[in-house]
Amino acid sequence: MSASAFLNAATRQQHDDRVPVWFMRQAGRSLPEYREVRAGTSMLESCHDPALVCEITMQPVRRHDVDAAIFFSDIMVPLQPAGVAVDIVAGRGPVIAEPIRDAAGVDRLRSVTEDDFADIAEAAGLVVAELAGYADDKPLIGFAGAPFTLASYLIEGGPSKDYARTKSLMVGDPQLWHRLCERLAQISTTFLSAQVHAGARAVQLFDSWAGSLPLADYQEFVQPHSAAVLAALGELDVPRIHFGVGTGELLLAMGQAGADVVGVDWRIPLAEANRRLGGAYVLQGNLDPALLGAPWPVLAERVRAVIRSGAAAPAHIFNLGHGVPPTADPDVLGRIVELVHTEGPALRAEAREGRP
Repeated sequence: MSASAFLNAATRQQHDDRVPVWFMRQAGRSLPEYREVRAGTSMLESCHDPALVCEITMQPVRRHDVDAAIFFSDIMVPLQPAGVAVDIVAGRGPVIAEPIRDAAGVDRLRSVTEDDFADIAEAAGLVVAELAGYADDKPLIGFAGAPFTLASYLIEGGPSKDYARTKSLMVGDPQLWHRLCERLAQISTTFLSAQVHAGARAVQLFDSWAGSLPLADYQEFVQPHSAAVLAALGELDVPRIHFGVGTGELLLAMGQAGADVVGVDWRIPLAEANRRLGGAYVLQGNLDPALLGAPWPVLAERVRAVIRSGAAAPAHIFNLGHGVPPTADPDVLGRIVELVHTEGPALRAEAREGRP
């Protein structure tokens, strides 16, 4: 059994005395020290500066005492060595210079090797070295975007509300779609592998926009490619977290793609997610990030409710149901961590024993 509360939960060996907690997008955004250190440096430039990546990744660990660090990067980063010209535009998100909408565009997308991510590996190594100085074992989580979400950005040319171009290409030209996603699966796998080989001890595959699909389309067009990524990472013997937004109807299929831990957004209680998943997976989540501005007594009760609901699962990693908003008060996040650590074990034990 690991000394890490996070890794124990992720591998279904959760200690009775600890409910682990970390936050998606904890590295950056809401922290004043992040804004200070990022001043004058673009997002993509920041992602390629190993010392800066290490500093940003570690900031929430120092401030909040979370149980794991999430590698600071962007899902667009691995597309750059594949030949994609992309910019992260403030207030909009990723913008693709030449969207991919035909066979010629897919053919332009190059395969990548871990050598293409030498700066990523260096940054991960720096983080792992700093995490080694903590008395309690805090692992680094590597992350990447899933093929569907990457494809949606490449096809749409940027963020979208309805993913109309993506869905039209997906169902209208399945052969081209699968060729594109096979290439993206190779890119995501290599990006994650580089982080694991540099010391990351868990990974999270973000399929942020998979919730826009009905189950049948997810199973036919998306699941096989996410499964390819997760299967490859399984060979590296690290816990695999699979997360998407609005995926209540897809949870079982996402788990069956090869997850050890299924991330759940805020739309359904964790106990219901566990029921849909047949009690077969560790759950991660799922406090609504929009509630972070609520009065503390109200928010604290919602945190407790998440812990109680999560007790239905074989193990539970506390998190938000999506990323930390940029307007979040860092002190509130710290109070949540303290509550989860101090009250979480008793709340989980009581819920599992069926007591109110």
